[in-house]
Amino acid sequence: MTFFLQVVINAISIGSLYALAALGIGLLFGVMRLINFAHASYITIGAYTIIVPSTAALATLYIGNWHWALMTAAVCAIVIVLAVCTEFIVFRPLRHADPATLLVGSFALSFSLYYLLLLIHGGRPKAVDIGRGLIEHIAIGGLTIPRIDVVTIGITVTLLVALGLFLKKTRYGIEMRAASEDFRMARLLGVRANRVISIAFAISGLLAAAVSLLYLSRVGVLFPRMGIPLVIIAFVATVIGGMGSLFGAALGGFFVGAVSVVLQTILPLGLRAHRDAIVYILVIAILLWRPEGLIQVRAVKERV
Repeated sequence: MTFFLQVVINAISIGSLYALAALGIGLLFGVMRLINFAHASYITIGAYTIIVPSTAALATLYIGNWHWALMTAAVCAIVIVLAVCTEFIVFRPLRHADPATLLVGSFALSFSLYYLLLLIHGGRPKAVDIGRGLIEHIAIGGLTIPRIDVVTIGITVTLLVALGLFLKKTRYGIEMRAASEDFRMARLLGVRANRVISIAFAISGLLAAAVSLLYLSRVGVLFPRMGIPLVIIAFVATVIGGMGSLFGAALGGFFVGAVSVVLQTILPLGLRAHRDAIVYILVIAILLWRPEGLIQVRAVKERV
């Protein structure tokens, strides 16, 4: 029983990380019908903001040495500003283009940010030490739970509840929900497209920053492509859950994370290296069963 609970907690923790990444993808698709692969760069740059180029003059700007609350606030602010700026500079001029152009634009932005990061920090992985206390374990009965799992689950639940309340209880959230249903009608009723889309990018940036800090606390290593695997999984989770559904995106993230952890636990040692292949075979099976995803969304064909 203890072993089973240990696996469940680990599955929920990994699933929470994937759910946050999937929410960032699903939110923008719901509002703008944009699959933003530059979200990977938001996550990576969020992680890299805790370090600076190695010059003595910039030593005082090493955010990783700040109190955790200040460091978290600084990373979130930087990634939010980055996301909003990319919307203004890249995606706003392309807003009325066809979906293929938007997709290529997101790829071009992602590669541009990637090579800018290489120019500043180089391509070598960097070991970092943030959230040192998070690698410790908490003993509860017979369970030994890493603190990072508890923090990941807690932050995910908090962000999910906060996002749900924002969408249901605030004016801007209601406008975003209306825009996701029928953007053209929402604009006719007075919803300002620029404001709604900028807020969506800002929330996406906040979610990316959360993923950055949680993932970095877990692995302890920075590398320029660290956001790409997470966004690939997030995109798969969004498709499984149902494109345009935030609940579906979160559900898909939890599903992929849970299946990955369970397979890692139950598969024989010789098959564990093929875990991801089995996960994606299950994804194909689900899509063959429900091509629209687990949660079907109305009016997914309407785009800004």
